[in-house]
Amino acid sequence: MPLRSGIYIVPTSNWYIERTVWLVAGIMLLASTALALWVDPRWVLLVIATGIASITVALTGYCLVGNVLSRLGFTGVLSDPATKGTKVYRMQTDAWYLERRIYMAVGINISIASVLSLVHSVWWLSFTAFVGGAMVWFAATGFCIMANGLYWLGAEPRLAPLHRPASDEGRRESVVVT
Repeated sequence: MPLRSGIYIVPTSNWYIERTVWLVAGIMLLASTALALWVDPRWVLLVIATGIASITVALTGYCLVGNVLSRLGFTGVLSDPATKGTKVYRMQTDAWYLERRIYMAVGINISIASVLSLVHSVWWLSFTAFVGGAMVWFAATGFCIMANGLYWLGAEPRLAPLHRPASDEGRRESVVVT
């Protein structure tokens, strides 16, 4: 992967499935982290469940929240073309593009931090809270520090692709500042 410069921001002109999933997951992380910190440490199991769900999306493309959103009328930007015309949502898994790598990295990191919060120090919950806040910020603004790190390292984005076919020009709002 060649190194790049610039800032990568995903489209925020409408609420598509992937963007809404980040919002729901971020709220879930913030709420379960707060409950684990102030009510009972076992609430961290919801953080672990969110992490496992994120890893599952990265590996298989299947997303429970994405399927609920699809049935509610949301559309997916990264939907598998094989599910076109159905109410089934499955994320594309044909390559390890930037957004798919984010699902995997987030899932692994919050799962490890959750276990460490139970066996080592409650301070690990500050990391899961940070990730939850970053996911809500990502959904709201389109900016994610992890996405930019992967972008700078050369991961190819699909939500705001660098090289779009001419027929796709103007369809999606995207910002890549160089």
